Amino acid sequence: MRAKVATCLVIVIVLFDLRVAPVKAHGPQSVDRRVDQLLSQMTIEEKVGQVNQLFYFRQFMQPEMVEPGIREGKIGSLLFVTDPATINRFQKVAVEQSRLKIPLLFGFDVIHGFRTVFPVPLAMASSWDPALVEQAQSIAASEARAVGVRWTFAPMVDIARDPRWGRIVEGAGEDPFLGARIAAAQVRGFQGQDPSSAGRLLACMKHFAGYGAGTGGRDYDSAYISDAELYNVYLPPFKAAVDAGVGSAMSAYMNLNDVPATGNAFLLSDVLRRQWGFKGFVVSDADSVGNLVTHGFAEDKADAAYRAFTAGVDMEMSLPGINTVSMAYATSLTKLVQEGRVTKERLDDAVRRILEAKFKIGLFDNPYVDESRVAAIHNNPEHRRLARVAAQRSMVLLRNEGNMLPLVKGDPKVSSIAVIGPLADSKRDIRGPWTLADDPKSAVSVVEGLRNKVGSSVRVEYAPGVDIRRVYPSIFDIMSGPRPAAWSEAQKVAEFDKAVSLARASDVVVMVLGLHEEMSGEAASQSTLDLPGRQLELLQTVSGLGKPVVLVLINGRPLDISWAASNISAILEAWHPGAEGGNAIADILFGDATPGGKLPVTWPRSAAQIPIYYARNLTQQPESARDFKSRYWDIPTSPLYPFGYGLSYTTFSFSNLRVSKPEVKLGESIEVLADVQNTGKRAGDEVAQLYIHQRYGSASRPVRELKGFERITLAAGEKKTVRFTLGKSELTYWSSAAKGWVQDPSTFDLWVGADSTAPLTTTLKVVR
Repeated sequence: MRAKVATCLVIVIVLFDLRVAPVKAHGPQSVDRRVDQLLSQMTIEEKVGQVNQLFYFRQFMQPEMVEPGIREGKIGSLLFVTDPATINRFQKVAVEQSRLKIPLLFGFDVIHGFRTVFPVPLAMASSWDPALVEQAQSIAASEARAVGVRWTFAPMVDIARDPRWGRIVEGAGEDPFLGARIAAAQVRGFQGQDPSSAGRLLACMKHFAGYGAGTGGRDYDSAYISDAELYNVYLPPFKAAVDAGVGSAMSAYMNLNDVPATGNAFLLSDVLRRQWGFKGFVVSDADSVGNLVTHGFAEDKADAAYRAFTAGVDMEMSLPGINTVSMAYATSLTKLVQEGRVTKERLDDAVRRILEAKFKIGLFDNPYVDESRVAAIHNNPEHRRLARVAAQRSMVLLRNEGNMLPLVKGDPKVSSIAVIGPLADSKRDIRGPWTLADDPKSAVSVVEGLRNKVGSSVRVEYAPGVDIRRVYPSIFDIMSGPRPAAWSEAQKVAEFDKAVSLARASDVVVMVLGLHEEMSGEAASQSTLDLPGRQLELLQTVSGLGKPVVLVLINGRPLDISWAASNISAILEAWHPGAEGGNAIADILFGDATPGGKLPVTWPRSAAQIPIYYARNLTQQPESARDFKSRYWDIPTSPLYPFGYGLSYTTFSFSNLRVSKPEVKLGESIEVLADVQNTGKRAGDEVAQLYIHQRYGSASRPVRELKGFERITLAAGEKKTVRFTLGKSELTYWSSAAKGWVQDPSTFDLWVGADSTAPLTTTLKVVR
């Protein structure tokens, strides 16, 4: 691979010879004028250099391989460079040795933390706390910015309604309203009010658009989405990111309705530019330009460059030496312009957007990294504290029969704890996928967290019990390193028996089961939601001992836990909770933190129910009808856990649902109010959720749609009134019948409660 990378880069480096006189330094002036001045001096080749982004893998590349290309203005951006000294080295070549002194833009996948790893995005969405999400991403931005990364390929805002899709872990789940709130919060966290200010990054919403709807939940597979579903479900989080000021967007890999997203002018020009007025630039996903050939959409690499560029992709992300269709812009775009197939105006538009971004994030004024400040920023203890809080607030208590949790320190019935499972002492898996710049050794496993919590007063012993692994290796093994060798048959038997014996000898058993980090994420779709390996068998065997058992799930998607949901008294969904995950899990299990997270996805009973989501449409025969109680005759249609579901160590009641006016005219807003009371004996968090249903109109509407939520903290016995605004934006939808956005006069059912099955209801009349 190293030889291939070197060969490919050398080809690019020698493509052009740009020996011309240097320009003078820029004076203080507006961004537009400075961009105009640069554009007027640039050759076609230099402009093509600005739309060319390359991966730089330090594992098998040397700086000398890319420096000539930087010096000659043929590379405008690099990604996967996180060493500040290397960034300064490359930037010095660009700023001091290239003809026009244009700084490089360094990008990186800052998905859920940088040096400090926060819970995975699906977990953060489970907090239903946009302010927390914003704060977490601001810390991630500050840590990445400290080393010279100025651009993150996040947030991923794809709606995902199929948990078999591996990248569900990177988004906010199935709901467009929740997804939009989380998307906007992430953009604000990364960029702040000014992306050039200290500790901020340029954000990039991805993957535009419909990537999460791949057929069969298979990564990269085609998506077929109606206009109504596209506008009502899949696009709202992207629109929210645009409204929040996101500076860039990434095109998706897959076909959308038979047109690859990277060559899809409807998405990239009609929707993004004309309908939404997006002013930032669009970058392709890795090699997705050249892969238009692979799709059978483009004739060759030159045709792929033409189709992507004219559709609206401003910058190409390339993996040189890895894919033969890589670097389509670098090898073809100059000729396409010279031949007139691509206009000079279109090239200038793309380069203008990229240069504007570089000015707006302050690259021209401050291109270098202050290496002396990196350690202080990365070692700020406040970052780890917030990571622990974020993990606590992201966890979802799925079951707690008999109030088994929380455990009590000092209870003589909890003098020994067996921590069992292949994920129980794994620092790698507690962090989750897309953790590429942290120190893995600093992560806290579940075993370590419990030992930190109870000290020497309780014996905490560990046994993995079973070995789990992917059938095929992960594409990220090159970064994380492969797993240890698989167990022998004799070792499998011995470790299983050892775990059972440990459970038998302990007072309480904490089973830590789920998925390795590489079992979720990109190229990590799976055909089943079953617990991999012999985990279920181990759980059933240990449960049969009659000991108190707590199941802690470490995972990046819903799993088939139907047996556990009927047989295990306490189940905590911890997701991949990040570097402080072990401590946060111990906080929850022992009641030093009270669970308050809610599911951002509908949790199926099995993969056979997929797709399953709460915002489905009514049918001609309601399921409540006498002869049609289930759409399946062999299993219930209902999910195992509904969207928005999550328990607490206390209880809550909802009452007195009312509207400020029972009838409003089209376009008017009303206030929806309800009282929430903590009816238990300890403080806790509840997420009040507002759902609506439009009874009739120009199109059939979902049985329920989330249109408001608020996470609140209540002391024991405390009551609070929650208030939601319901107006034109919440009551408007894209109608297939009208072929556009409409607000219908209609009667609306309203519900407020703890999840999508909330029973407390009232009505609202909207008239002309």
